Amino acid sequence: MIDFSTQYLGLKLNGPIVVSSTPLSESIDNIRRMEDAGASAIVLTSLFEEQLELESKALDEDLSRGTESFAESLDYLPDLNDYRMTHEVYLEHLRRAREAVNIPIMASLNGATTGGWVRFAKDMEQAGAHAIELNTYALATDRSQTSAELEMQLLELVAAVTVAVKIPVAVKLSQSFTSVPHLAARLENAGARGIVLFNRFYQPDFDIEMLEVRPMLHFSKPSELLPRLHWAAILYGHLNIDLAITGGIHSAEDVLKSIMAGAGITMMASALHIHGIEHIGRVLADVRYWLEKREYASLWETRGCLSRRSVPDTSPFDRGNYIKTLSSYSLRQTVAAF
Repeated sequence: MIDFSTQYLGLKLNGPIVVSSTPLSESIDNIRRMEDAGASAIVLTSLFEEQLELESKALDEDLSRGTESFAESLDYLPDLNDYRMTHEVYLEHLRRAREAVNIPIMASLNGATTGGWVRFAKDMEQAGAHAIELNTYALATDRSQTSAELEMQLLELVAAVTVAVKIPVAVKLSQSFTSVPHLAARLENAGARGIVLFNRFYQPDFDIEMLEVRPMLHFSKPSELLPRLHWAAILYGHLNIDLAITGGIHSAEDVLKSIMAGAGITMMASALHIHGIEHIGRVLADVRYWLEKREYASLWETRGCLSRRSVPDTSPFDRGNYIKTLSSYSLRQTVAAF
């Protein structure tokens, strides 16, 4: 029997697939189905600080400033007055989810101000969350704001939350930071126990007939996995912090690649909307078959085997890959012309 157990945020999990934040987890029945299908943990849908501020009718200056830095804010969301997960509803749902299943339940907090994050993180801990995922998205739209200022804002938020709660905290990052390894090390120093690679960038589309800019939501594709594998493979072994990959996890191959890059877990959301919650079980069966065929005793044996520190040739992770790839393509095109 293949040992599927893995570790993430100090939690021992029974498998490599965690359900990422998705509206599917707003149903307790779905949460039970996720556990039955083989999910090792569930990240609940995000609690948005903006909605909570609207509840209290007290949008302050910090929130206004934060909307310029975090993409999942007022300008990028539907009317938050229609958002279902109010503060108390979210916490009650968290309590019920915790009671309904035996796997860890992680809360997801999407905020913009230090005060808001700390206050609601404490509430989540008291409601029974096993861990908290800080869902962040740094987006520079103000020309006067530097990249260093964006990073410092994030680090201050993370430090404030990790000091305020005893449960582990993971940070879901965007891809837009200039030096991911440097930031990851600083996040570890700020108290984060894990990093999730990466938050998906929901880019608006332009309607040229109505002259409107409209929000667009597309499910992830396996092709989105490549930059996540790249950075996980670079980070693995250089930090005392857990890595998770989300965005593009659809198949057993995606799961195996992610673990081999150095991730402790993979997170799945879009694939469940496309194929159904039971897709988790099918993917795990395929992972098991692959491992058994190659006589592995556990999934953990494969972790990091394709990371940058494990492979003999590191050029695919560096500038050499850029040069080699373009040169190879040019040579093929030249030969084909003859």
